[in-house]
Amino acid sequence: MRYFNLHTHTSFSDGSEKPESYVLEAVCQGLSTLGFTDHSPVPFSNSFAIREERMDDYCADILNLKKKYSSGPGTDIDILLGLEIDFIPGVTTSIESYRSKYPFDYVIGSVHLVKNMNCPDLWFIDGPDMSIYEAGLQDVFGGNVRNAVTAYYRQIQEMIANHKPDIVGHFDKVKMYNRDRYFSESDPWYETLIDETLTLVKKAGCILEVNTRGLYKKRSESLFPGISVLKKMCSLKIPIILSSDAHKPSELSLLFPETINLLQEIGFRSLTNRTKTGWKEVPLCK
Repeated sequence: MRYFNLHTHTSFSDGSEKPESYVLEAVCQGLSTLGFTDHSPVPFSNSFAIREERMDDYCADILNLKKKYSSGPGTDIDILLGLEIDFIPGVTTSIESYRSKYPFDYVIGSVHLVKNMNCPDLWFIDGPDMSIYEAGLQDVFGGNVRNAVTAYYRQIQEMIANHKPDIVGHFDKVKMYNRDRYFSESDPWYETLIDETLTLVKKAGCILEVNTRGLYKKRSESLFPGISVLKKMCSLKIPIILSSDAHKPSELSLLFPETINLLQEIGFRSLTNRTKTGWKEVPLCK
């Protein structure tokens, strides 16, 4: 099985290198497909998203790489244009708007910032600084973790039900800095939220990402999603894609062999890949 990665960030957003550096590394690693998914613009000052005025440049750069490497000798790799779209209801541009304006091969829908209807601020659950997660939990949700986590999953549910992204990114990322300090993933209320959200994923026909970044960056004690959620996904026969969420070329396939072993043990038999002719199931093997 040739590896592929459809979740990649470049210097257009919060990645470290220009897109072609990732392509060259992907070719060296023998990847079959490389999809670029820089963070969509958001309407406030930040250090992680593409600036609105650079969207055309981003798309043009990836499309040029697609043309260059689809016909070059010894570059047997598919290059895909994608976008990781942040979903914040009432704040961010809709998935449909991006799809209609740009020639994306696919989009990832993700939640990194959680909205509280009773507070003007947003809870940022991502990034390298745990203190931001902790401060946001206090400032935006008054320290009520059940309300905060429920708001996270309700936001994902709204995104899935109303906008149907091709892929749902890092499904349970809200647990990243939890580490059993604020809630347990076996709490009945938490499992109910998981079950409700997976039911919507199944109904919408979305693909769920298995994301290795939290583990290799040592920001999480498990994959996104964790083993208990993966088992539920397998039982529901929800299609999955394996991604590294790379922000550096060297991260393109980190922990893929170990994760493939785990997925096989759980009972998964295939991954989903985006090809020139559409989505395709790929038998799961090392």
